[in-house]
Amino acid sequence: MTFNNVKKFITKAGLIATIGIFNTNVCMADTSVWKVSKGEDQVYIGGTVHILPASEFPLPAEFLTAYQATDTIVLETQLPDPTDTSFQAKLMQQVSYTNDKKLSDKLSDETFKQLETYLAAFGINVNEMNGFKPGFIVMMMAMLEAKRAQLAGEGVDAYFNKMAAKDNKSKEYLESSDFQINLIANMGQGNEEELISSSIAQMSEFKEMFNQLLPAWRAGDSETLSSLVIDQVKDEDPDTFKQMFTDRNQNWIPLIEKMFNDNDKEFVLVGVGHLVGENNVLQLLEQSGYEVTKL
Repeated sequence: MTFNNVKKFITKAGLIATIGIFNTNVCMADTSVWKVSKGEDQVYIGGTVHILPASEFPLPAEFLTAYQATDTIVLETQLPDPTDTSFQAKLMQQVSYTNDKKLSDKLSDETFKQLETYLAAFGINVNEMNGFKPGFIVMMMAMLEAKRAQLAGEGVDAYFNKMAAKDNKSKEYLESSDFQINLIANMGQGNEEELISSSIAQMSEFKEMFNQLLPAWRAGDSETLSSLVIDQVKDEDPDTFKQMFTDRNQNWIPLIEKMFNDNDKEFVLVGVGHLVGENNVLQLLEQSGYEVTKL
């Protein structure tokens, strides 16, 4: 696979690859869709998987129930159009090193050699990737593994994005595309060695992990999701965990609370990892006095 093909594949797949979990009193649901209530008003919140093989469709019925009961879908960010060359250029600019800096400058010789061997299995020359920051490299690795395992496909977010366009439903976003590009660009900054080496090690378990994650997502099995994703990230890289989950969860709460003060009914769709775990979105809303129930 050439670098241009990798770039095209990643852009099609979206900004952030799957994943994204702790035990709380609201986590043991039979589905990954919840209803958050304040008096007579409700907001529906669904946990998504950003990469979903075709075999996982149709989605659990609760997703369609929530969609049909609402006027607006709310996504993490606007999904990029694969033909949007200006977006692609911005992404490439932000995730690239400048001033002749290279990823190899941030890694030990051993880890860079491991990366070279890993990428070579996909027909990618490591020198083509040496100018990119670690967040982009890790995202690319996840996409490559999903494709190799034949697990790559349209995610839940993309599915409802297309459905809303077809049904002329309005769409809103919790974050800007620029925010998520910067999230990737800054991932692992100052911790490049640990991020790349641990990611290479984890990729050998990608297929097994993802095949466990999918049924856990369908069933709302937060304990399994936690052990597969959140626990490991939190233990091995607390800075990335804070950046990717804790901070964003807290940023979204006031945005969701505003949805209770308008006339629309919203269906919020975010990565399932944001809906379980310590300081997850549902827990934070419940602590603020909202009633949280499974759909």
